[in-house]
Amino acid sequence: MTDCKEMYLDLMKKSLTFQLWDESKLYRPAHIDPHPFYKRWAVNAIVNYLGRSGRQITESLPGQTEARVQGRDWPPLAYTMIGLDRLDNLQACIESVILNEIPGDLIETGVWRGGASIFMRAVLKAHAVADRSVWLADSFQGLPPPDTEKYPVDHGDQLHTYDELRVSLEEVKTHFERYGLLDEQVKFLKGWFSETLPTAPIEKLSVLRLDGDMYESTWDALVSLYPKLSPGGYCIIDDYNLTTCRNAVQDYRSQHGIDEEIRDIDGWGTYWQVRSLQT
Repeated sequence: MTDCKEMYLDLMKKSLTFQLWDESKLYRPAHIDPHPFYKRWAVNAIVNYLGRSGRQITESLPGQTEARVQGRDWPPLAYTMIGLDRLDNLQACIESVILNEIPGDLIETGVWRGGASIFMRAVLKAHAVADRSVWLADSFQGLPPPDTEKYPVDHGDQLHTYDELRVSLEEVKTHFERYGLLDEQVKFLKGWFSETLPTAPIEKLSVLRLDGDMYESTWDALVSLYPKLSPGGYCIIDDYNLTTCRNAVQDYRSQHGIDEEIRDIDGWGTYWQVRSLQT
């Protein structure tokens, strides 16, 4: 049974990162940005003509690279962009709290297409855990514009302008359904973190995974959720390599006297284990 669990979770990781298929053999609508204006007119005329007969200009997908494995690209089809090393770490943290009976649910703040959260639910499923929930906190409409008056570190952040980061709640639920993992143990918190997390009906957490990129998003998640982490649980920071995120983490740890060792995962993400009551 142990081998079956490992095979299932390994397959989940490869599927969620789209490692099982050769993307270079797939196609998407071509990105066309012709200049000057008279070329744009000509291209638009061609595109409109083809569209009337159900045809379009396409280009091949770039295909997987080492960046995909390391979680350093924005994949066109995969349900997660965090890479295999961070998925391995996530699995290890969840299995640790299960083995050591650390109480609490699991949560991801900032879920994109839902892939990492789907994997969290898959790990619980593989270990027949029925008394923990997986929470997904997200606006499901992308990132907020930076509030530079309150969080000056976020000045110049442009992530809120990226359409690729806007994934609806309905789409994420569909992704869960495709893996047969949308059930009563999966719970959603829709809205900005500052609005949903302070009143989230979560009593205890054993795994807290932050993927909010910005100072504001990281700070709001830590303020509302870190106090709910059980001793022996894990805090995972996906974007620690970003100055905005790292500053928020360091400021929060400094204010609250948190000195647990921050461990590197893959040169981008980090994590630490909350000190046990026995130490």
